[in-house]
This record gives sequence, C-alpha cells and structure tokens, in this order.
Amino acid sequence: MLPSHSFLGASTRYGELTISQTDSVDDPRLVALSRWINGIDAVAGCELVPASDDASFRRYFRLQKGAESFIAMDAPPPQEDCLPFVKIAGFLEAMQVSAPRIIEADLDNGFLLLSDLGSEQYLARLQSDPGTAESLYVDAIDALLVMQRRGEAYQSALPAYDEALLRFELSLFRDWLCDTHLQLDLDDAAEQNWQACCDVLVENAGNQPQVFVHRDYHSRNLMVLDEGNPGILDFQDAVEGPLTYDLVSLLKDCYIRWPADQVRQWALSYYRKLSAATREQVNEQQFCRYFELMGVQRQLKAAGIFCRLNHRDGKTRYVDDVPRTLGYIVELGSRYEELEFLIQLIDEQVLPAWGSAT
Repeated sequence: MLPSHSFLGASTRYGELTISQTDSVDDPRLVALSRWINGIDAVAGCELVPASDDASFRRYFRLQKGAESFIAMDAPPPQEDCLPFVKIAGFLEAMQVSAPRIIEADLDNGFLLLSDLGSEQYLARLQSDPGTAESLYVDAIDALLVMQRRGEAYQSALPAYDEALLRFELSLFRDWLCDTHLQLDLDDAAEQNWQACCDVLVENAGNQPQVFVHRDYHSRNLMVLDEGNPGILDFQDAVEGPLTYDLVSLLKDCYIRWPADQVRQWALSYYRKLSAATREQVNEQQFCRYFELMGVQRQLKAAGIFCRLNHRDGKTRYVDDVPRTLGYIVELGSRYEELEFLIQLIDEQVLPAWGSAT
C-alpha cells in the first residue's frame, strides 16, 4: 500500500454515500462500489474516502461509522482475484496475528469490506521517529515467527515458491532493468555468468527449510498498532517458501535502510528465536548465507518490478528506490565469489548508468 491521495471535484450522492462527481463520471467501479457499500447495514450512509492505492490495480477507501472505521477494497476482477486475499486473511486470523478481518465480500465484482488497522505505516513511524526502530522490529520479527510456526498448518494450501517462480522473478531484473530501462546488452559470456548467478540463488532458496511466506513483509505493508503490533497487510501472494525470505524483506527493506551491523543483529535475534530443531538443521553460519543470498534474489526481483511498474504501468515513483535496493547487493563485496560477476555488473555498469537513464 502507498500513501493516500485525495479525490478532487464537487461531490454527489449515490444512495447515502458521498463520492466525487468527477470520479463518478469517469469511474464506474467507484459507483458500483458505493452502491454495494450502501447496501451493507454496518456502513450504509458512510462517506467513501480514499485511503490508499498500491502497486497493483487494487484501491482502498476508508469508511467511518461513529467510532468504528472500515476499509473497502476495490480489486477489478480482470486484473485481481480476491479469493487468495480472503483465504489468507482467514489463515492469519486463525494464527491470531493482526491482519484485516473480512466483514463482507463480493468476489464476483472484486469488492471487500475489511476491518481497519489504522493509517500509520511502519515506514512513516521509522522515518519520523527512528528511536522506535528497535521495538518495532522486535514486534515484526516476533509476528513473523508466529506466522511461520502456526502457518505450518496451512502450508500445504499455499502455492509453492518453486524454481520456475524464482527464475521468473530473477528474469525481471534482466528483462526490465537491464534491457528495457538501461538498454544494457549482455554478450554471450556475460549471459552465461548471469545464468550461473541465478543458479546459485535458486539453489540457495530451495535448500532452506520451507515455511509460510508472506512474500511482501516490509515497512509499507506493516501498520503501527497500539495492541497486537504490527498490523499485517497485502498478504494475498503468500506461498510456501524459503525460511529467510520474509526476514530479508523486512530487514533489507527497499524503502528504508539500516546499517549492516544493525541488520545482522536483528537477523541473528530472529535466528536465536527459531526452534531448536530448526537451529540444529541450520547452523548460524549457514543461516547467514541463506539470509544474504536470499536478499540478493529479493533485491533483483524488486528492482526489476520497479522498472516494470515504470515502463509497463506508468507508475514512475518506484524507480527512485532502485539504487537503495541494489545497494544491498553491492554491500556484499567480495564475500561470495560465485556472485562476483553480478556485483561487478551492478557496481560498474548498472548504477553508473542509472542516473542518466532515469
């Protein structure tokens, strides 16, 4: 989810629900959503106020009914399927972590009414008050551990984070960042080296214990709560996948960066809270390798997605996060000989070319 924006223009009423006249003319889904909402007793007569949008086609609106607040999701069926969101929301509720509860659903039209987890993202709090980072990350790590432990019961119902998906995600960097954005051609030797790096990253992911993976567990998808912190959003793409994937998403965040020593301390605090059986299976040194190489896969994927959002979807704001994202990979330096080509490619070609191409 991204920061909210405001509708402009005079308002009109459909039933008792106030929406923008300008948007109602050009936005039939907004009209349909308002009519659906107005047929639900709990929120009939509420004003539909933009809450946020995100990198997908989904939109979110906040509804206030006395002291209670609700969120309406608009997820156009041609582009979005609400069923995974509903299914995973049920899993998370059963796990007793803080996630939006489904109040009403119209799956055919892509409308959901959800409980509201507030409006303060982790990112906003971390930027405004960095002194809260320690407590916020302890809460986020503890919630992640709960998802992984209690999520064992639901792993078989999730798609697998398999080799095909991992390789597709890696291809996003090659296709959208190198080719489309930078028009950077790799010769045959470079292409072979790139594929060898992909092999290392795919093997690293596959060798890890497989757990319940949120798949987008970071500061823009976590909400600051007074009780049951954090609130967990955007979980619809959950899979069964590598142990360290969500942890590296959290600690090597594309949107905010912490010193490497601090990241390592938080990562090891997570490791020490794992079950004894898992720690017997994965020693600390192996865990650190899993974590760092998983980060490389995640960061390549994210950087590629940011470029795809820019070129395919016209969402330009994400490209500003690419240098920070790729910086995590450069930060590894010479620690992994098998990634030497990739680190040199990013450090000597991609990042120097980035400023002129953006």
